[in-house]
Amino acid sequence: MSKLIVGMTGATGAIFGVRLLEVLRDSEVETHLVASKWALQTVEHETGIAPAQVLEMASVSYRSDDMGAAISSGSFLTAGMVVVPCSMRSVAAIAHGVGDHLVHRAADVILKERRKLVLVARETPLNDIHLENLLKLSRMGVTILPPMPAFYNHPESLMDMVDHIVQRLLDQFEIDIAVGRRWDGHMHKRLPSVRSL
Repeated sequence: MSKLIVGMTGATGAIFGVRLLEVLRDSEVETHLVASKWALQTVEHETGIAPAQVLEMASVSYRSDDMGAAISSGSFLTAGMVVVPCSMRSVAAIAHGVGDHLVHRAADVILKERRKLVLVARETPLNDIHLENLLKLSRMGVTILPPMPAFYNHPESLMDMVDHIVQRLLDQFEIDIAVGRRWDGHMHKRLPSVRSL
């Protein structure tokens, strides 16, 4: 069974983290969740799901102030880590090695061990500081995966768009779970028309 660290921060887009945990809950992947204080508040505000329910979706969960957690050590073997959603504060902390809570410390460990780190960076528009921090991380091998909506797969609901991003996240770790529609190489006519949406 592979282990995946899931970090959640206080940026908008909590549904992406929640949905990822839902999809992985009954899989062969053991999820290790650490959510910041603001992540848990954002989850409740944006989804109406109680923080305790989200923590229960993970195989193991940790307090963000638990700096002695298993995931704070490189000796804890994992397939990598995804931070979803990832605030610009967390981007900056990770880019500059500031491990002031467990999301940042775990990401720092992933970097030093040269494991896969994916950041679902959430902010718009991006200023120069954001872009420089993201570029710095990209040059270190971090995958920057902003949750950009796709329309080529003809989403019929908001959840279709969320599932598309979750599918792309799973792909980064070569986790083969069918969640969203993949591009099949064929152009299909969209019905009903875009104007009626």
